[in-house]
Amino acid sequence: MEFIKVTPDYKPYIALIELNRPKELNALNLQLMGELRDALKALDNDDNVRTIIITGNEKAFAAGADIKQMAGKSAVDMLKIDQFSTWDQIRKTKKPLIAAVSGFALGGGCELAMTCDMIIASETAKFGQPEIKIGVMPGAGGTQRLTKAIGKAKAMELVLTGRFISGEEAMQYGLVNKVVPVEMYMHEAIKLAEEIAQMSPIAAQLAKESVNRSFETHLDEGLTFERKNFYLTFASEDQSEGMQAFIEKRKPEYKGK
Repeated sequence: MEFIKVTPDYKPYIALIELNRPKELNALNLQLMGELRDALKALDNDDNVRTIIITGNEKAFAAGADIKQMAGKSAVDMLKIDQFSTWDQIRKTKKPLIAAVSGFALGGGCELAMTCDMIIASETAKFGQPEIKIGVMPGAGGTQRLTKAIGKAKAMELVLTGRFISGEEAMQYGLVNKVVPVEMYMHEAIKLAEEIAQMSPIAAQLAKESVNRSFETHLDEGLTFERKNFYLTFASEDQSEGMQAFIEKRKPEYKGK
């Protein structure tokens, strides 16, 4: 792959994907997004991977979409390109995704970070949806996920002004999980990934699916979905191992079965 680096065995049960267009501050062009989609699909099918970290570099997670690919396009051109089908596939990743963000996470970069399940940010991180400044608006979930994460008033402010917020502000608003010094953000992302990777991968995937469903439906339907997934965990060997290990006061050995 040309624009991302994939390390499936970065740590036990942890895969690492690095966005790799440093000269363009990891701007998300069509090829990079296609490579990311394909990599996530492959890792989703890899039984040796339980958690996936997506990162950029210290200067930029991703500074936005590749504007040069869109400038001069018509509405019909954009419709035919259908770039958002790639984002839809990324959103369907079953395994837990952690975004490790340093530097710029703007426009599509912010949207990609929000597509992940958790965000660890460095003190230099800058989040924002500045599309309004070039005469357009967010198109890969920025108006939807940002609103759900930080509320209508603050999301409206950021989307309509294009203002950036720091990692600290983002944590105050509930957008990120933790903010740490720049030399520690990957360490913290790995630490979180390792903790999740110790759990039953079946239970983790079902739990992720259930949490995400809470944003897509009303409470009664969400509770019904949650209960079905809860019952489904009892069809796994991991459930039996987890409960038996608890009774025997030992560490469980999950196999993802």
